Amino acid sequence: MKFYIETLGCARNQVDSEVLAGHLLAAGLDKVDDPEGADAIIVNTCGFIQDAIDDSIDTILGLAAYRREGACRFLIVAGCLPERFQTDIESSLPEVDFFAGTAAYFSIIHFLEKKEAAPEPEFRVCCPVPESAPLHDAAMPRVLSQGHFAYVKIAEGCSRHCTYCIIPRLRGVQRSRPLKDIVEEVTMLADSGVRELVLVAQETTDWGRDLGTGEMLTDLVTAVCDAAPGCWVRILYGHPETLSDCLLERMAEKENLCSYLDLPIQHASDAVLRRMGRPYTRAFLTELFARVREKVPGIVLRTTLITGFPGETEADFLSLLDFVKEIRFDHLGVFTYSDMDDLPSHHLKGHVSSEVAAGRRDAIMEVQAGISWEKNQEQLDRIFPVLIERVEEGEMAQGRTPLQAPEVDGITYVDGGQLSVGDVVHVRITDAFDYDLAGNVVDPWET
Repeated sequence: MKFYIETLGCARNQVDSEVLAGHLLAAGLDKVDDPEGADAIIVNTCGFIQDAIDDSIDTILGLAAYRREGACRFLIVAGCLPERFQTDIESSLPEVDFFAGTAAYFSIIHFLEKKEAAPEPEFRVCCPVPESAPLHDAAMPRVLSQGHFAYVKIAEGCSRHCTYCIIPRLRGVQRSRPLKDIVEEVTMLADSGVRELVLVAQETTDWGRDLGTGEMLTDLVTAVCDAAPGCWVRILYGHPETLSDCLLERMAEKENLCSYLDLPIQHASDAVLRRMGRPYTRAFLTELFARVREKVPGIVLRTTLITGFPGETEADFLSLLDFVKEIRFDHLGVFTYSDMDDLPSHHLKGHVSSEVAAGRRDAIMEVQAGISWEKNQEQLDRIFPVLIERVEEGEMAQGRTPLQAPEVDGITYVDGGQLSVGDVVHVRITDAFDYDLAGNVVDPWET
């Protein structure tokens, strides 16, 4: 049997799909890269916000054509969408043969085996308690989507209670993987040729708090950097409350630990932060980012914001906009608040119209575009290592410097030399745009 997996949503979902693919291969199935030739099509969905839900449904309906008219015999929907809507998703999507929640990825194998033995029509939803799923570990087979970089999921779930977030219900409480197991995995990834290791979790800086060992993210990062000295190591999805000085000090010390910090703050108005359930203030954030830049000179800062949260006034928004101008993040993403009736924030007063929320988002992104352009201009004539990610004949290669995280930041266009995906070359920056850079390969001795 041939299978195809379509992955939607975050980097954590990507890891789930790669582990699922490894298990399906181990069970004797064959992986294909085109849904047209697949007997089983699996859609690993995101259900975090309304846009993601809409995208998941559109993708499912699009792929259902192969179930009706093509070779596909089984259309399977996995992940956060069935976990969030398990009570009525079966009747809403009759095109789907099987729904597997966030703790049921491995049940897909059993479903397919059963169907092969007894292929009579049957609809089934499998959504066990999220915490019942086994944590991904180094011994599990995994098929990387990219050969040159890999996401390393260091924890599952979240134990926080932000009022706008459904993740704890979809993924359960935080469960950190043991340090030794993560080190085993990154060692294997490095040995396989991976050049960048990206540590991810719902809240990476919370790693270890549930283990009872006293270990913190600093200990894990140190061990990962030492185990894979030839790899860049990057941290995504931190939380302001648990960012420690010792982690910042380690970032300044370790050569292969990218001086890059992704710290979603969501807002900068004290009133909005309180309603969001975020346990800090604007003053705390101002002091935090000043300390970050003091301890790690030249660090690249990324954050994520939400506009239009219930009760956000024009004054709250202007406070946020002023904060963006004050801090001058290197990279920044903005979402408009996504309301659904299963969120605590749904019951808050003062809901903001989608038009106003979108206008506020666009205003922030316009300011950020100018900040990003100015910061990129500062990189002109500097030389950076660049990890090559795409090479097409007749075109400039595309890659990333340590300043740019995969899939969320800009890219660096590279001209010169016979390049291959996975190469790390030294590039002198000759052009800078709003979000991207461009440059020429130079000899290492020029650095």
